Amino acid sequence: MLLAGADGGLWWPQLVVLPVGLAALLWPAARRPKWLTTVVRTAVPAVLSGAVTAAVFLSGREALSGPGELAILLCLLLIAVRDCRVRWAAVCGVLDGAAISALPYRQAPGDSAVNPFAMLVLAGVVAGLGGYLRALDRRRRVAVTETQRAERLAMAADLHDFVAHHVTGILVQTQVAQLLATTDPQRLNGILKDVERSATEALASMRRTVGLMREAPEAGDTDRNPRGDLAALPELVEGFAGPVGPKAVLRRDPSVPDGLPHEMQAAAYRVVQEALTNVRRHAADATEVLVGLAYDGRVLEVTVRDDGRGGTRLPQAARGGGFGLVGLTERVTALGGKLRTGPRPDRRGWEVTAKLPMEKPPS
Repeated sequence: MLLAGADGGLWWPQLVVLPVGLAALLWPAARRPKWLTTVVRTAVPAVLSGAVTAAVFLSGREALSGPGELAILLCLLLIAVRDCRVRWAAVCGVLDGAAISALPYRQAPGDSAVNPFAMLVLAGVVAGLGGYLRALDRRRRVAVTETQRAERLAMAADLHDFVAHHVTGILVQTQVAQLLATTDPQRLNGILKDVERSATEALASMRRTVGLMREAPEAGDTDRNPRGDLAALPELVEGFAGPVGPKAVLRRDPSVPDGLPHEMQAAAYRVVQEALTNVRRHAADATEVLVGLAYDGRVLEVTVRDDGRGGTRLPQAARGGGFGLVGLTERVTALGGKLRTGPRPDRRGWEVTAKLPMEKPPS
């Protein structure tokens, strides 16, 4: 027997559709079973609502209708258009829209004057809103993906800089060790310790950087971040010299503050690191390397000079592919700075100069 209200209108459709629609809409995401996908949540209530409308229409009796079912179907339409895959978004969107458009036929079954246009307009507005939100979600995902990709590329470049610097040092020290093995064996112990230290630092740099590429560091976990600031320059310069390397001196002008922006400090560190690496690769005959830092209140100037003539005994494979300076130029230019590399004015060696402004000039 069909349930009817006091005015003769059927109200059993509300008992059938509302519980299913509310469950599909309000079921907590953390407790949803695997089979309750977005497609199922948005399609089943629409199919059920349409079937109920068809049953009422065929019975020829009027059914009670309230705003609850309409609100649920509109919400499910929004979810379908926004969250389902493109093909299923179209299917579920059509089902929800058809169910919404058919609701007027419950109150006047068989009446040819029923006009579902208002429901169609309402469904179209909600579907348009869902499409707009879908576009915003996609734009955000693309932006996040591009940001992550750029960050990982930057980390990969940092990894290259760290490892290339240490491995080049290991090659130079190994060559010196081969020479001393026959001429001065007593000095081998110190050289081998430097080789061990360089290899350990290279492995630590690789672990830190690869760890950052795999997952974000936890709050307060600063030890995993590769060191790359002005405070780390003395250690870098001192480690470059070693017991058999050329004399390396760091001259930091007192005007250079400690609180410069991190990107400026990181760029300055990379300039010095790449320049020192290139000294090892291309100027093994250098006897002195000078690293200078100066600041005039607006621009940080980083200078690395050597007195080498270009003599080197490194194998061709260890001289690099020329991409270090390319990446360095991109990094400096991105900050609005300028990078110059070339012979010293007195022709007594090579010079690398980077000028990093405090504020990037407007493009």
